[in-house]
Amino acid sequence: ILAAIDNAKAFLNFLETQGSFAEFLWSFVGGKTIVNSPEKQSDLPAKTKESIAMSEALKKIGFKFVGPTICYAFMQAVGMVNDHLVDCFRREELIKLSKKD
Repeated sequence: ILAAIDNAKAFLNFLETQGSFAEFLWSFVGGKTIVNSPEKQSDLPAKTKESIAMSEALKKIGFKFVGPTICYAFMQAVGMVNDHLVDCFRREELIKLSKKD
């Protein structure tokens, strides 16, 4: 609970001093969705250089419980990374959606 409070404070401080938190987060993937081509679940990483960089940057500005694995899961959840398996029915649809930006 204390980490959630600290994270909220860090977020508000970031907004006041830096501006767009979304731009900050998307900067770790160059502003575009990373599309990977995993053939099976075991091809999926738990973390990447991008999620490691995001984790380090978030910790530097005061966030807690934001390790590289958590950051990678976040990146997948919000569409910064498309890790749908190559034979997944959603994969191509999401690739098309990510190109509309």
